[in-house]
Amino acid sequence: MSPRPADVLATLVSADPGRPRVTSYEDAPGPARGERVELSARVFATWVAKAANALQEEFDAGPGTVVRVAVPAHWRALVWAFATWSVGGCVALDDGPADVVVSDSADLLGQAGAAGVLLTLPALARAALVPVPPGALDEARELATYADRFDPWARPSDADPALRRAGAVTAYGELAPTSTLEDGARVHTTTLDTGLLLDLALAGWSVDGSLVHSRGAAADTDLTARLTAERVTASR
Repeated sequence: MSPRPADVLATLVSADPGRPRVTSYEDAPGPARGERVELSARVFATWVAKAANALQEEFDAGPGTVVRVAVPAHWRALVWAFATWSVGGCVALDDGPADVVVSDSADLLGQAGAAGVLLTLPALARAALVPVPPGALDEARELATYADRFDPWARPSDADPALRRAGAVTAYGELAPTSTLEDGARVHTTTLDTGLLLDLALAGWSVDGSLVHSRGAAADTDLTARLTAERVTASR
């Protein structure tokens, strides 16, 4: 059986739980502008466990469940993608059919016609900043109530769908990345593509590396100083 994303994350936690694995800078206009969020393997795994418990308990998510992650390239998108993989579901990055929709857009959730989770991107938000659509889970208010430990009801097979983008489906057996990164790479990206952010996380973490994401447009001098301070070894 091929390694699952949940297994990759578990390996990071076992190897070095306190080491930063996701560092996110928010340079885009909006309420989160100026934030720097650093998540160790253990902290990220806790977020994933809570989200996976929410998917499993509230939406009966498991192998075969399609979860649309309609979220900008952001550390919260990584959390919910790994949560979906933890329950054995399929992460959908397109607008095809889905059983659950996870989005920072209340309008999208209201139109989706599926169960949903409303995300709020600022790290310190304790409730949604906009009205929550009927039936949707307010992540900022409710996620903290779920357990820090996750035990899946079922594990996916190699043939089960794991990722769907632009209509193309990748099975769990094909999801394991082939990384060209050096061991322990600290990878920086400014990507706006949620799919590429997932690819970089899987590739970097598979070689015991970490990810630095700058979201938005930082001044060139600020970005150069940031890469030095963060000890970045590769950019994508």
